[in-house]
Amino acid sequence: MFSRAEFDRRIARARDAMASADVDLLLVDSGELLAWLTGYTVSETMYRAAFLPREGDAWFTLRALDEAPCREKSWITDVIGFADTEDAQTAVAESIRQHGFEKARIGLDTNSYCISAATFMRLTQLLPEATIVPMPGLSDSLRWVKSAEEIAVLQQASVIADKAMLEIARQVKPGITTRDAAAIASGVFLRDGADTGEVGPVVKASGSHEFLHGVFKTEAIEEGDVLHAELTPRVGNYGARMMRPIMVGAPPAELTAAAEKLVDLQDRQIAAMKSGAIASDVDAIMRQGALGAGLRPTYQNVTAYTLGLYTRTPRTSDFSRVFLPTSNWLLREGMVFHLYATAQGLGFSETVAVGKDGGIRLTQSPRRILSVMSS
Repeated sequence: MFSRAEFDRRIARARDAMASADVDLLLVDSGELLAWLTGYTVSETMYRAAFLPREGDAWFTLRALDEAPCREKSWITDVIGFADTEDAQTAVAESIRQHGFEKARIGLDTNSYCISAATFMRLTQLLPEATIVPMPGLSDSLRWVKSAEEIAVLQQASVIADKAMLEIARQVKPGITTRDAAAIASGVFLRDGADTGEVGPVVKASGSHEFLHGVFKTEAIEEGDVLHAELTPRVGNYGARMMRPIMVGAPPAELTAAAEKLVDLQDRQIAAMKSGAIASDVDAIMRQGALGAGLRPTYQNVTAYTLGLYTRTPRTSDFSRVFLPTSNWLLREGMVFHLYATAQGLGFSETVAVGKDGGIRLTQSPRRILSVMSS
């Protein structure tokens, strides 16, 4: 999916981080960083890791069962497989010794969900002469700024999201269920090249914004109800996200007015998402604007979070960079975010890339309440 030049760029970024931390070897075990750096990722059924020396060739240590797909997908040729009868941590440590790094300074992301306390202690016991150098957050921070190749894949995922959303809106009718709507989107995903048919939250909206993380269940949508659809297609593990409210029949004037206010505030956020902007300033546009307009009584959740690679992890969203009043960091060109706003039973969101002069919306569906009357 990605060129060798793209992987060379990633290797160089990782080695720059290694030089800053003065480490000889980087241990990579989080699913997303494995995919980003090596081209191959696999679940942690048994512990596995890839290794990038500051100088020299990289290698991968994993179950023998996964050796063939790793060789097929990754640029790494030195792939070491161990039998299921072996202890995984011992095999990983042994590969470090075999490559001459048993006394090295080994960097690892201590925030990685794969470095449990047990795994960390086991590796330090198996490598008593090595120096473990914590590099917390590296698995996320290396990937914050996307390349042109990465954004092109996110655009592919965004096109699928747009097509699926409009197809749901086209088929909305009295009695359609949340399960029906999810099945429509799933079909579009699979036919149009998404990795899986996993859709995202599709629920009946209720209250102010409490529906956002609603539990999926089969509910009928009748005239006057709002169907909340959040679509999350992935292409090559790169996920776009988009939310729209979909209604059976014509939306009432007061709901249309609320939607227009939310969209206007979000449009102002997108325009402000330029390189060098402070994230908290962009957040304030929506947070303070929605509160000031009386759209919500409180606003406690983030207004955006990082998008990019998603693998099977304990987290469904990447909150390593979010928009909050406390987010005093600078936006950089090439960062990509899921920008979202919810109020009064409505939810609007986009996949947005940070540009030099403002945000670039990758999802392109109409920014209004979608319905049989308006779609």
